[in-house]
Amino acid sequence: MKTAIKICGLTTAQTLDAALDGGADFVGAVVFAKSPRHLAPEAAARLFERARGRAKIVAVTVDPDDGLLEEIARVLRPDFIQLHGAETPARAEQVRAVTGAGVIKALPIRHGDDFFAADEWDYHADHLMFDAKPPEGSVLPGGVGHSFDWTLLADRAFRHDWFLAGGLNPDNVAEALRITGAPMVDVSSGVESAPGVKDPDRIAAFIQNARRT
Repeated sequence: MKTAIKICGLTTAQTLDAALDGGADFVGAVVFAKSPRHLAPEAAARLFERARGRAKIVAVTVDPDDGLLEEIARVLRPDFIQLHGAETPARAEQVRAVTGAGVIKALPIRHGDDFFAADEWDYHADHLMFDAKPPEGSVLPGGVGHSFDWTLLADRAFRHDWFLAGGLNPDNVAEALRITGAPMVDVSSGVESAPGVKDPDRIAAFIQNARRT
């Protein structure tokens, strides 16, 4: 079964095209002002329209209010809203109702106990995303290049296909997939030459190496 690939935090036509031409299944626009990858909804809509019908469009948010969600839904029209903050399962259902989009929920992982949240979220999200818990003091909930112990995912089963994220790059994605058996992978900083600056060659290499497993 082919591994599904999400390239997140795309901000330019060149790098979005690299993801699409490489066969990425999901492409992500970060709508979060504190992120170096932030795009306002209108800017994201102009850029990501070229992806429509070629890959699923994901709007990545952090504790978004209804006003922002309504704007994202109206302007960007994403296939999925990714929740990367302290949202609750009840809030996820509200997000789904407000936007009409599917829900991806990112869960921060450092220890085995961190998977307890997945038991409830598995019934409220279309896809779970297991991402490394950011270091203390970080203003970003993800996209910081940290990974967690991938063996924590060994022999775990979930209701829906799920994403492995956090610290992935072209050099380690094959090993990460071998250890975890992840059906889906997500990368952002691992295909960048500088924070927020995607590298088309690294995007292509990541996709190729993930597909080889």
